[in-house]
Amino acid sequence: MRMRKKKHLEERIGKCDNVISLISDDSNVLTAIEKKEYIDTKALFGNDNPVVLEIGCGKGRFACELAKREPDINVLALEKCENVLVMACETAMKENITNLKFLHSGAEYLEKYIRPESIERIYLNFSCPYPKNRYANHRLTNQRFLKSYEVILKKGAEIHQKTDNMHFFEYSIEQLTGYGFSLKNISLDLHNSDFEGNIETEYEHRFASQGMPIYRLEAYIK
Repeated sequence: MRMRKKKHLEERIGKCDNVISLISDDSNVLTAIEKKEYIDTKALFGNDNPVVLEIGCGKGRFACELAKREPDINVLALEKCENVLVMACETAMKENITNLKFLHSGAEYLEKYIRPESIERIYLNFSCPYPKNRYANHRLTNQRFLKSYEVILKKGAEIHQKTDNMHFFEYSIEQLTGYGFSLKNISLDLHNSDFEGNIETEYEHRFASQGMPIYRLEAYIK
């Protein structure tokens, strides 16, 4: 079901221009990524601190909390749906979180806007599993996306994934290891594990409160 467009969306987005980069995507991904428009993260954040990236930040609960817990890192949060992105931006502004910025774009365009070997970590939190096989190439752990992640990640940097979908988790493990990533800290029931420092997303809170297991992994290329 498609989310109804929020009232005064354009006006609200316009008021968030100090925390959001509105990126106009060329509908042809192949030609778009050929023309690089790298974001100057030093200018964006005003410092040289390490940069981490959340892909699909939703309403921003995870990104906001991460940025508050770790003030010495810079958090880029990517989201293509304006309806939820505006809520994330408004929260960050209300709480005066200065080390968090948002990108309005899809993951297909990462190589166009993010410099190679510039990201310390990628977070994939409750990405859409696209359960029908014919949409497998839209899954954010499909190897076409892994290629882009490898380009923008620093050497030895990690991907952290969480999901409630067992089949998507199994698919992700298959794709990651098939591409050459090594895995560690795999959890089949995160909330009943000894993992410390977890930051819940909106979806995670809902699923965990219903007693559903949360799956988590960390992936890296040596």
